[in-house]
Amino acid sequence: MKRTAFTRTLKKALIIPAIFAGIFSADQSVAQTPERNNSLGRQEFIEVEKNVKLHVTDLGEGSPVVLIHGWPLSDAMYEYQYQELVEKGFRVIGITLRGFGKSDKPYGKYNYDVYADDIKIVLDKLNIQKATIGGFSMGGAISIHYVAKYNAAHVAKLALFGAAAPVWTKRTDYPYGFTKETVNELIALSKTNRPQLLENFGKIFAASETALSPGIGNWLSGINMEASPYAATQSLIALRDTDLRPELSKISIPTVIFHGVKDKICEFALAEQMHKGIKNSTIVPFENSGHGLFVEEREKFNNELIKFIKE
Repeated sequence: MKRTAFTRTLKKALIIPAIFAGIFSADQSVAQTPERNNSLGRQEFIEVEKNVKLHVTDLGEGSPVVLIHGWPLSDAMYEYQYQELVEKGFRVIGITLRGFGKSDKPYGKYNYDVYADDIKIVLDKLNIQKATIGGFSMGGAISIHYVAKYNAAHVAKLALFGAAAPVWTKRTDYPYGFTKETVNELIALSKTNRPQLLENFGKIFAASETALSPGIGNWLSGINMEASPYAATQSLIALRDTDLRPELSKISIPTVIFHGVKDKICEFALAEQMHKGIKNSTIVPFENSGHGLFVEEREKFNNELIKFIKE
C-alpha cells in the first residue's frame, strides 16, 4: 500500500511539470507565428525632403489614378471618389500637398514648382506607371504644370476638375477670372480673418448657397481648417500670379476637362481656354454644378472619370 501511494504521488509530480511544459511550448508556438502584413506595405506618409512628409491615401489594385486636391482642401476631399474607384478595380493615390491636411507644414516656398516637384518624388518612390492624374481647382493647375514640367512622367492621361487654369486672374490680354485687386483682398483676409474667408468661399462654392447639404458643407469646412494659414496665403499668391498659358501646348497626352457651367470661383470660360490650348482635350460640362462638381454631381463625376480612365 505504501508503495502504491508513493507511485501515485510520483506520477502526479511528473504530470504537473509536463502540463506546464506543454503550456509554455504552446505559448512559444503562438509567439513564433509570423505576423501578417495586412497593410500590403504601403506608406501613409512619404518623405519628399528632409523633415517634410506628405500624407498619401493609397487604396485598391489595378490601373493607377493619382488625385491632387484644391485650395485649401486635402486629399480627404476625394472620399466619395476613392471608394467607387477601388470598387471598380483601380488603384487610387491621393496626395495631400505640403502645407495642407495631414501633410507636414514647413516654413518655405509654396508654389506650383514646389508642388510639382513633390508629386514627382512621390510617384518616383511608388514607382507609378501610366497613371491618370486628376486635379481639382488649384490642383488642376498644378497637374498641368507637373505634366508640362516633367513631360508627363509616370502619367498617361490628364483630368482637370474645375481647374484654376490657365490663369486664375485677369490680364490685359486675358479677360477671365478674378481681378488681381479682388485676390489681393482675399490674401489680406487670409492674414486677418481666415474663417471669414472660408465662409465667403463656401457661399459661392456650389451652384447656389443651398445646393449642398449642411453636412457636406461642414465636412468640407473641416478639411479646409486643417490647412496651414501660411501655406494657404502663399498658395493664393501663386494662384494670383501664375500664368500657365505657355505650358498648355506642351501637353500631348489625352486630357479631359470637367467644369461646372455655374462655377463662380473658376468661371466656365477657363475650361474653354484650356480646351483651346491643349490639343488632345475634350470638355465635359456639368450643367447643374458650380465649383463643387465632385459632390454636386457626384454620380456623373465618378462615371465620367471612370469612362475616361478606361478609354
